[in-house]
Order: sequence, then structure tokens, then C-alpha cells
Amino acid sequence: MTLQETLAAHAVEADALTTDRLDAYCQVLWEWNSRINLTRHTNYESFVTRDLRDSRQLLRHLKSQESVLDIGSGGGVPGIVMAILQPGLRISLCESTQKKAAALEAIVNHLKLQVPVLAQRAEDIVRLRGFDTITARAVAPLTKLLTWFRPHRNHVKRLVLIKGPNWTAERDTAEEAGLLRRTRIDILDSYGTTGHDGDSVILQIRFT
Repeated sequence: MTLQETLAAHAVEADALTTDRLDAYCQVLWEWNSRINLTRHTNYESFVTRDLRDSRQLLRHLKSQESVLDIGSGGGVPGIVMAILQPGLRISLCESTQKKAAALEAIVNHLKLQVPVLAQRAEDIVRLRGFDTITARAVAPLTKLLTWFRPHRNHVKRLVLIKGPNWTAERDTAEEAGLLRRTRIDILDSYGTTGHDGDSVILQIRFT
């Protein structure tokens, strides 16, 4: 099946230009993936039901005027996908692994996207520049994310995270470690995802 056919099969609407750009992204991502491990989703079915699904859900909770740092961008999900879906989004990609950052840069250039790729640790970038929102999918458990960004609470307004059904266990571990003091966690969204028994969620974390 083509990407267009797969989108139709899952009742996902996208105009021709967006579909072409998403297809071009898949092709260049999968080409790079043959050289360096960037994704396990190497067909249209998994791209549409997992990567595109997560990115579309996350995008609903971002504002066009806010500055966004997508951390641990890897192969570009959700960062590049969101930039294709909403070209005016002010998003930067953060990938501290140099080989992955180089691949990301090549993918962004191939797609002619105006999206900076920052090959540094996310904590250092936030401390030096500051962002309204940090986004992440499958980067680290809540304990690590809170440990990384709590010290920089004055440089970031919120974290918006895609998490799987077991996120509550991560929350409980973070609470036991004392990392939830002066921290508010809200569920912004909940939705079913292919391959998961339970719902995925989009969490918003604010430091108070």
C-alpha cells in the first residue's frame, strides 16, 4: 500500500502536499535507517498508526506562537512530523548523539525544512536559551526528565510528553524519589495506539 492508501484506510485526512512531504520524509528516514538505527517503524502502516498518530495528537496541544524544543528527536518523531503538519511551528530538534544529529540534519536539509538541529544535551540548551515547551516521546522515564529539567524551571514553562499506558508507574517512582514536589502533572489527552493494550497519554508537566 502507498502512504495515501494507508492514510485513507485509517481515515486520516491530509492534503496532497502534506502527503507528499510525509512520504518524502518516510523515504529519506528509511534510507538513513539502513545505515544507522533511527526507527523501528519502517513501513507505512506503523508510521501512520504510531508515528503520525502520536505527532498529530501532540500537535493539538501546542500553540503556534510558542517556542518548542523536541528532545531526543532520533529519527524526527514527533519533531519533524509536526513541522511538516504545521509549517509555521517554531520547533527545534535536540539530539545529543552526534551520529543521529547528523542524520537529522541531513533529513531536515533534504526536506527543506526551516528546523534547527541542536547536537547538545537538552539541559544545556534549555539553560542557555530557554523555551516555552519541551516535547518528548520515548526518551526517558519521568524520574530522569524531572531530574534534568527541574533545575532549569525558570527557563522552560512546561513539558508536554507522549507516554504509554505504564506512565503511572513512572509517576509513582518519581513521587517516591521526591521529584513531584512543586510539580503539577496533568493529562491533556488519552487515546488508543496500535500495539498497546492500554491508552497512550499526553502529559503536561509544570513546575510551580
